[in-house]
Amino acid sequence: MRQALPVLVVLAALLAIWVVACIPMNIKLALTQAERVGVDVVPPDVRVRQEMSGLALALRNPSVIPEVYTLDRPRLPAPGQVGRDFWENTVERKVTSKRSLVFHGWVTLSATLNGFFLGTALGILLAVGIVYSRTMELSIMPWAIISQTIPIVALAPMIIVLVAAVGIEGRLVPKAIISAYLCFFPILVGMVAGLRAPDRMQLDLLKTYSATPLQVFWKLRVPTSLPYLFTSLKVGIAAALVGTIVGELPTGAVQGLGARILIGDQFGTPIQIWSALLATAILAGVLITGIGVLQRLTLRRMGALQ
Repeated sequence: MRQALPVLVVLAALLAIWVVACIPMNIKLALTQAERVGVDVVPPDVRVRQEMSGLALALRNPSVIPEVYTLDRPRLPAPGQVGRDFWENTVERKVTSKRSLVFHGWVTLSATLNGFFLGTALGILLAVGIVYSRTMELSIMPWAIISQTIPIVALAPMIIVLVAAVGIEGRLVPKAIISAYLCFFPILVGMVAGLRAPDRMQLDLLKTYSATPLQVFWKLRVPTSLPYLFTSLKVGIAAALVGTIVGELPTGAVQGLGARILIGDQFGTPIQIWSALLATAILAGVLITGIGVLQRLTLRRMGALQ
């Protein structure tokens, strides 16, 4: 309960801010719709209302405030609208339906996990090479850092074109590559720090036991690097999910949470966009929690946790 209470307090504060923010964001549209059905609004001139702030309009038209939470296409959907749409497209809709968020979430999850495993393998291999090779450290590490300065929005279409040019069909591979591109760097940095975590006394002790370099690696460097690795994996899985979402936007995909967001933007349905964002946040939370559980189990088995 002590761990859950701070989270619930922050969540309640965010929901309260969200509810209040709906008023100035949606009040102008609500006044326009109220005026169409014969309600007297202040001021009556729509051009004057456009120049006024949302807060001032809400104070002058308090009777219209409840309408800001029931608009079909609000600028900022209310939490209840988002929750209702999320419930309808997860629980009440069949999983096999093309409009089900569970279906779209599975499409995004499959690409995310493929990219995450690819990026994790690449990050760990490069980290081992950098730790044991001064040449790789001087040559690979700067390029790894530079690669993260390239905007992924600009890089994603290039990756899609290159993958298609080499004859690889389907949308899974380019999304996985984009996902791996974003997630490998935090894993690389974390593993380099973890593999270098043993101090000189620990390394010298293994030398006195005539340990081989391979034994030093498996019995000292790898166990010491695990806390760093799991921390990096939590960052990496979130980055992999973002990479998948970004990768779904320029591919013209009709499946996946990113495609759901894009379609909602094209058809002007903010509620659909926000429910897809909520599904993405929940998916990210589940993935990070899963890695946290794996971390506790692994460290407990190693004796690092009681």
